[in-house]
Amino acid sequence: MQQSGPDKIRNVALLSHSGSGKTSLAEAMLFDAGAITRIGNVADGTTASDYDPDEIKHRISINLTILPATWKNTKINIIDTPGYPDFVGEVRAALRISEAAVILVCAASGVEVGTEQVWGYTTDAKLPRLIYINKMDRENANFAGTLEQIQSKLNPRCLPIQIPIGSQKAFKGVIDIIAKKAYAGAPAKEIEIPDAMMKDVDSAREKLIEAVVEINDEIMTRYLDGGEITTEEIYKCLSESILQGAVVPVLAGSGLTNNGAVALLDAIVDYLPSPVTAGPVKATNAKGAEESVKPAADSPLTALVFKTTTDPHVGKISYLRVYSGVFSSNSQVWNVNKGSVERVGQVSIPHGKNQEAVNQVGTGDMGMVVKLANTVSGDTLGVKEHALKLTPIKYPAPILSKAVFPKSKADLDKMSTGLARICEEDPSLKTQREADIGELLLSGMGDTHLEIGASRLHRKFGVEVNLEVPRVPYKETITVPVEAEYKHKKQTGGHGQYGHVLIRMEPLPPGSGFVFEAKVVGGSVPKNYIPAVDKGIKEARMEGVLAGNPAVDMKVTLYDGSFHPVDSSEMAFKIASAQAFKKGMLDGSPVLLEPIMHMTVTVPDSFTGDIIGDLNTKRSRVLGMNPNQGFNVIQAQAPQSEVLLYAIDLRSMTQGSGTFTIAFDHYEPVPALQTQKIIAAHKAAAKQE
Repeated sequence: MQQSGPDKIRNVALLSHSGSGKTSLAEAMLFDAGAITRIGNVADGTTASDYDPDEIKHRISINLTILPATWKNTKINIIDTPGYPDFVGEVRAALRISEAAVILVCAASGVEVGTEQVWGYTTDAKLPRLIYINKMDRENANFAGTLEQIQSKLNPRCLPIQIPIGSQKAFKGVIDIIAKKAYAGAPAKEIEIPDAMMKDVDSAREKLIEAVVEINDEIMTRYLDGGEITTEEIYKCLSESILQGAVVPVLAGSGLTNNGAVALLDAIVDYLPSPVTAGPVKATNAKGAEESVKPAADSPLTALVFKTTTDPHVGKISYLRVYSGVFSSNSQVWNVNKGSVERVGQVSIPHGKNQEAVNQVGTGDMGMVVKLANTVSGDTLGVKEHALKLTPIKYPAPILSKAVFPKSKADLDKMSTGLARICEEDPSLKTQREADIGELLLSGMGDTHLEIGASRLHRKFGVEVNLEVPRVPYKETITVPVEAEYKHKKQTGGHGQYGHVLIRMEPLPPGSGFVFEAKVVGGSVPKNYIPAVDKGIKEARMEGVLAGNPAVDMKVTLYDGSFHPVDSSEMAFKIASAQAFKKGMLDGSPVLLEPIMHMTVTVPDSFTGDIIGDLNTKRSRVLGMNPNQGFNVIQAQAPQSEVLLYAIDLRSMTQGSGTFTIAFDHYEPVPALQTQKIIAAHKAAAKQE
């Protein structure tokens, strides 16, 4: 593929609700542009973008994929993204490296939850966009009804620049309402506009002109005075309106039958911005001051690594977007984030699962390189002499965690390394070890996300694991001050065992942790045995007395004891202190503590009552609600045990329209009824072991 200057590049993210046909539309666009010789099929697993084995198996996009095509002497980097909400991290990455977006809406399903979500993402990113009403050939396809939903749910300034000829089985083609030309079939051929549609064309054209002339005072004044507006002036005003977000054009077609894809390619080239049109991006220099990175080939190199994958045959692959300068093969670059040099081998241009070796990747374009030593997603690559750090990709915080257990000893040996690698590939996956319960947790955006992560772990790194609901990290404490004494005395011939301790145990305020102190006077417990007392108490506290949980929020003071000059030992004092601690715990009116999570749940107004009712069944406390543009933002606190699978529950209750964040807040006592159940379950598990 011929290298293009930054003014001849369009980086465009394809976005939609899951199942709206992004991948099929991308196939049609690639075919029409001559980038592929046959149109693949999602069901057969033969598309250019969905080549990952998990994508073929599940028939959904999981990864963002770069699909370059040349149209009208312009290189279009089509970035196909997942529509399934578990893989929103890939969508965030795609938006970060794009200057514009095309949002697909299914003509049969209309505006869905995912449509509104990606509309919000592009609004936040301030990206110019087009809307493409896809699947016009489907049963129940309704252009007028879908357009009405788009204007009411997204923005009334979403206006058609095309209207379809027929729908469902009768869908033939589209009419360009500005040029007043009709096109049908694949490849598209110009046909006569049906006489019955001329009135609709004129009406839609008039509404579009009224909206776009507002961008230009001189043209608007002439229009209001009844003057003539040329077609060229309409195009000019439309282009400016799109770039400023004042108007969002709506197109129509069918990706599966390749009817209307050519018009979309035209619109991307004609209306959406190049890196030059979009202008400089912000970066931070070595002193922490903000600088602008201009999209120019003669500027120092500044590139963002937006995706990292591992191929079993070639190793780590880094995908990057060049914002200034050129990224050359067989060179050295400076990793600004790590402060280290990276050696660059052969640079390539990605074409879905294939790649094309090139000498360099120019400004505004995207490329890939293998075997960078220290670089991960979000890192900036540049030159040491003028190191500028680009804003990294902001990934969403995980909302669902599962405990990871290896299936065999061999899997255990490789599991930690494999998990680190899949989290490097997908930064919206996180791992952490929960020390109190001895479990390794894998956290992500949903059940499917975690299952795909486990599948990738097996396929790429040969590690098989089971994912299970994690245990809750309960803790235990005392509620009243208590003193305890224990004498460990044993005579077995020869040296015996003797250790005697008296301890004082006091409850501390929540969140204080655990404190040990020795206040022995007169040498009743020699100093050399005090570390053994400390160790015995700290080991005993990790097992508690109610349900085997760590004891916290207390102070233990060793204040007296006795020893034997011959029989005393560190082991004897360790045993004595552990038993004294257990005795004191039982006498100190112990209680079980559970982690309380703070949740921020955002749901449409219509679901608020159901969500509040459900939270009440989970022993939660609703702290408040704030209305926000048709949504309610609910602040609540709930026991972790009740919301371990809340990501699944919320998606089910709101058909995917609800979102939430969750974070640990504090510990508090478990109610008596729940305490009894937890203790009973612990005893039953202990018997089985």
